[in-house]
Amino acid sequence: MNSFRHRHRCVPRVFRLPAVALLITVAGCSSADDSASAAVPSPDAKVAELCRNLDKVLPAKVNGERREDPEPASALTASWGSPAIILRCGVPQPPEMVDPKVAEGRDPDAVAGGVNGVDWLMQKQDDGGYRFTTANREAYVEVRAPEGVDSSGVLIDLAAAVKKAIPEGIAS
Repeated sequence: MNSFRHRHRCVPRVFRLPAVALLITVAGCSSADDSASAAVPSPDAKVAELCRNLDKVLPAKVNGERREDPEPASALTASWGSPAIILRCGVPQPPEMVDPKVAEGRDPDAVAGGVNGVDWLMQKQDDGGYRFTTANREAYVEVRAPEGVDSSGVLIDLAAAVKKAIPEGIAS
């Protein structure tokens, strides 16, 4: 007689279905949460309005990833994919933006450049990802791309929305 078969018959039928249901329930309620979180910036009223305008025109997909906004919910933040590409609008000016070393190309971790008519400060992060902050716009928009994400694709996908909602100029 097959011993596996024998043990299986010893388990009362009434316990088999609830055990499967319990496993499905526990797996569905797992504490492993893939949702992103992002600190919400606190800009002045003018910049907050520009950021709300940006939120209205952001693409549904960035770098092929669907938009799923981070917690806490805010018109000043957005995210796509997992690990998440995070956008925060109304952030303070990064100190590197006025650092002469960056302007002269002497900082290997911070580089200025442009993509499709939007200027960005690119900063390599310790976790292997990149942080991009708009330059020469009336509000600073920060985008964090995790390691392994095609950051040029991210910036290309976001450029039209930034150009439409955040006018060129100097952020206050």
